[in-house]
Amino acid sequence: MIRRSSTLVRRRAQRGVALLEALLAVVLLGIGLVGTLALQARSVAALSEAGLRAEATIAANELLGVMNTDLAHLGDYAVAENARPGTRLAPWYEGVEGRLPGSSIKVTVTPAHGTTRTEVAISIGWKRPTGGARNRHDITSYLSPSE
Repeated sequence: MIRRSSTLVRRRAQRGVALLEALLAVVLLGIGLVGTLALQARSVAALSEAGLRAEATIAANELLGVMNTDLAHLGDYAVAENARPGTRLAPWYEGVEGRLPGSSIKVTVTPAHGTTRTEVAISIGWKRPTGGARNRHDITSYLSPSE
């Protein structure tokens, strides 16, 4: 009889432990899922910013290609920040404004003295989708007629 009562006492002491373990597992799983969702949200924001950075890079390279085919009129492509572009630059400028939210564009064209090279500096800024500081992509290149 002593044996039976000690087993009964142990069973009573263990009663509810499985439920407690299950609840603890559910809490830990919930914490893990919330962390995973937070990481997913941050990765989507980073992907969006990377896409805008790629758009700015592609746009700058596109303009350099256009300018390289029109070397005789390089000065017509210059534009100050927040100014309206000339007729040669307008189509590209409007395209960039459509692809990058809150964009600001500056293009400077400076002939290098004593050479046939021309320095072209392109600066494209845009507003981050998540707010905060603005991003800016700057590229400087030299164009020269082929000899």
